[in-house]
Amino acid sequence: MRAAGGGGGVNGAGSGDGAGSGDGASGKTHFGFRDVDVAEKEQLVGRVFHSVAEQYDVMNDLMSGTLHRVWKDQFVSQLLPLCGAGYGAKTIDVAGGTGDIAFRIVRESKAASPADPPVQVTVCDINSSMLHVGEERARDLGLYTPGSDAPQQLRFVEGNAETLPQFEDNSFDAYTIAFGIRNVTHIDRALREAHRILKPGGRFMCLEFSHVANPVLKNIYEQYSFHAIPAIGQFIANDRDAYQYLVESIRKFPDQRTFERMIREAGFSAVSHQNLTGGIVAIHSGFKL
Repeated sequence: MRAAGGGGGVNGAGSGDGAGSGDGASGKTHFGFRDVDVAEKEQLVGRVFHSVAEQYDVMNDLMSGTLHRVWKDQFVSQLLPLCGAGYGAKTIDVAGGTGDIAFRIVRESKAASPADPPVQVTVCDINSSMLHVGEERARDLGLYTPGSDAPQQLRFVEGNAETLPQFEDNSFDAYTIAFGIRNVTHIDRALREAHRILKPGGRFMCLEFSHVANPVLKNIYEQYSFHAIPAIGQFIANDRDAYQYLVESIRKFPDQRTFERMIREAGFSAVSHQNLTGGIVAIHSGFKL
């Protein structure tokens, strides 16, 4: 997760209870449970992801018990039938980091329509360390050739989710962001940028930790998140503080209904959400009509 939305990871806990945006009046926002200057948050989140990039995917498996793989598979399976998979559709995966979502889109679109023009996926992330890991993974999987002049299904672009001037209006058929938007300083700005760069009829999809309604599950989940996850982070990545932040950032993220309202306010229509694993995570969807 990064200040402009570094994501693709599954670290953290608890119910959303904040708007997830910087307070323009006071110049303050939250970094986990701390109040910090708006201008400072991007640097702080950036340090978190520079620190954990190399161990990020290992940590995701350990902390979710590999459930993040199931969540991401379901997320992409819902995207592909509606984003023109197999017909040369253009998708942008913001906060795409180590490439988990982008790789799934490429593989699943090929499997669904092997004879059709391939989906083109742009992986956009503010954090250069995470992008580097993603590029290396893509190369090792045979999905990307760095420096090649030949057309490629994947490209990696450094960019801030809140402002994406490198992309023109109405550029993409689908916009995805997984486990990243809660790290954005101004979520409302990121949502408006998503709306701007999507084509008419394009789909916005977000996979993010959310609000657990069942009190028994919520208590178990929060106890695990606040006690076990930082300890695992210290043991595997030698960075307890980074994973403490990730847990806290989930607690501060808006609940399902609040985030739905924010998506609508950004201009999207037919906004909906689907809870997974009791609301530990949710898939949010909206269309630019």
